[in-house]
Formats: sequence, structure tokens, C-alpha cells
Amino acid sequence: MSDVTNLAENRLSMSKDGQLESTGYTLSILIPVYNEKETIKTILDRVRAVAINKEIVVVDDGSTDGTRELLKQEIEGHYPDVRIYYHERNCGKGAAVRTAIEKATGEYVIIQDADLEYDPNEYHTLLKPMLDGRADVVYGSRFLGGPHRVLFFWHYMANRFLTTLSNLLTNLNLTDMEVCYKVFRAEVIKSIQIRSDRFDFEPEITAKVAKKRCRIYEVPISYSGRDYDEGKKIGWRDGLVAIWTILKYRFKD
Repeated sequence: MSDVTNLAENRLSMSKDGQLESTGYTLSILIPVYNEKETIKTILDRVRAVAINKEIVVVDDGSTDGTRELLKQEIEGHYPDVRIYYHERNCGKGAAVRTAIEKATGEYVIIQDADLEYDPNEYHTLLKPMLDGRADVVYGSRFLGGPHRVLFFWHYMANRFLTTLSNLLTNLNLTDMEVCYKVFRAEVIKSIQIRSDRFDFEPEITAKVAKKRCRIYEVPISYSGRDYDEGKKIGWRDGLVAIWTILKYRFKD
């Protein structure tokens, strides 16, 4: 039996309700935040409630809506498992993730948006292919059967187009390249130089884990999407940048 399999078995156990419990590892949960005053406390409560060994690394990316002040007054120093870092100006999601990766100390790393679109209770499902020794990287997928809020047709079509273009150039068969929930072995994500500052982080990291020939898995997740009135930020310009990023990192490291 391989060392990886032995390690995986040592890190997997079942609780009475059938959930995987963490034994001997830490999950670093990276939360990039920009103008999420209405949701940041709720998502932190949900993340902290998950029964898993964890550290929570929050990076406020130059918020101007009161999020920054809320974090300083009500969160920072009040929760031992939460560490907060601040960008002096808005640099973009990719830049905030890059800062959080540098600060992460856990063996596994997951990205968690600061809105309420993704459910932290699914961390165990996302981690399982890693903990049992099958995967180096795990993507959630909103299109593999999990419950999801019905929203924008053209967003769905754009997502499928970008995923297909990415697959053509990386030779992967992902169903949801743009998903937030991506989990990495820490040594994998820390070995990759991330250059993208905005939402183009998603196609860049996908291209780079493909080039490293990482073992990539997908698992179905739920999705409670929001619309622009509720604070959704990604737009059509980000789609154009994603196309350029997919093409660029096919040929560039």
C-alpha cells in the first residue's frame, strides 16, 4: 500500500451522522472580500460552524461600503480561527486570493466567496477525493446535479463557452471551470505563480494545474446564485478577459 493511501486512511474517519471528520490536517479557507457588508458575518458564521480543523484567512480587497470597518470592529481579534488582512485599494479577486495563499498554513486550501452563493457544508464532499488519495485538485461543479437557483440564461451560456474553450486548450473535461469552489493541496497551489488580479484567476489557475498534470476531480455542489441587485459583480467585460487569459496561458507560463 502506498504512502499516499496510508496517509489518506489516517486522515479519514466517519462521524455518527455519516460526515467525514478531519483527523490530522488543517483546511485553509481563503475568503476574498470586496464590498460584502451585508453577507460577511453570515458567511463567516457558516464557515466556522463546519466541523473540520480549519483556519480562515480573510482578505479585504479595499472595500468602501463599510465591510472593512465591520471586520475591524466586530470580527478581528474576536475569533481565534479567523485572520484578516487588508489591501489599501481594490486590486481584484485574483490579487486577494494571491495574498491569502501566501498567508495560508494548512495542508489543503479552498476558496470561499464572501457572498452566500456557496454552501460551506459541502467542504467534506469537496475534500473526499483528496483525503482518500485520488486527487491533487478538486473542482466543484454547479452543473453535475446539485440544486441551484434558476437565474440568467446568458450567464449560463457564457460559462459553458468559457469552460469549453478552456477544455479545448488544456485537454481537460471540466464542466464548470469558472466555479468558486476549488480545493488544492497546499504544495500545489503554493508552487504556482498566479499573475491574474481579477476574475481571470479562474482560467489561469485551471491552465496551470493542467500543465502540471495534477490529478483533478469534479464533484457536484449546490449553488444559490444572486443577481446584480443583490450584489453580483462579474460582468461581460470579465468574460472577454477570461477568453484572452485562456488563450494566453495555453502558451505562456
